[in-house]
Amino acid sequence: MLRTILKYGAIAGVVVGGFMFATFLGFGGEPPNQYAMLIGYATMLIALSAVFVGIKRHRDVDRGGVIGFWPALGVGLGISFVAGVFYVVAWEGVQAVLHMDFATSYGNAMVEQARARGAGADEIARMTAELAEFKVQYANPLFRLPMTFAEIFPVGVLVSLVSAALLRNPRFLPARRG
Repeated sequence: MLRTILKYGAIAGVVVGGFMFATFLGFGGEPPNQYAMLIGYATMLIALSAVFVGIKRHRDVDRGGVIGFWPALGVGLGISFVAGVFYVVAWEGVQAVLHMDFATSYGNAMVEQARARGAGADEIARMTAELAEFKVQYANPLFRLPMTFAEIFPVGVLVSLVSAALLRNPRFLPARRG
């Protein structure tokens, strides 16, 4: 089971990390804000399809074609955890390679959006103060690393729940007998 978790977690992590590097390099460090979240979460879903494949492989090869919901969920969460660790390492790598100051870029974008929707000076001043505090927090790895992990892991939990619910039924995509 551990081998399956590590193998498929690494596959998912390399896919999501590779897409992240390609996206940020392709857009010169900053993907367009209107598409960034869509690209990011679509990539996570694609990469986390390895959760489904890993659970299915574990069910069909290691467990003789039968797996319960809880063991399947455990495998899925393990794969998601490993993929999340790869995602965090990839994000740190993107920031280091591109010399990004994500907190400043994010803050500037938020202030510009507030101005575009007609926010008053008081609201912008309050937002600027909150974003300055965020920048200080984000500089701390004990804040930044778990925050980055929390971007992908909930998606992995959702994929794990759906995969475990589907694959607990041995008639759903049964193993092919040779």
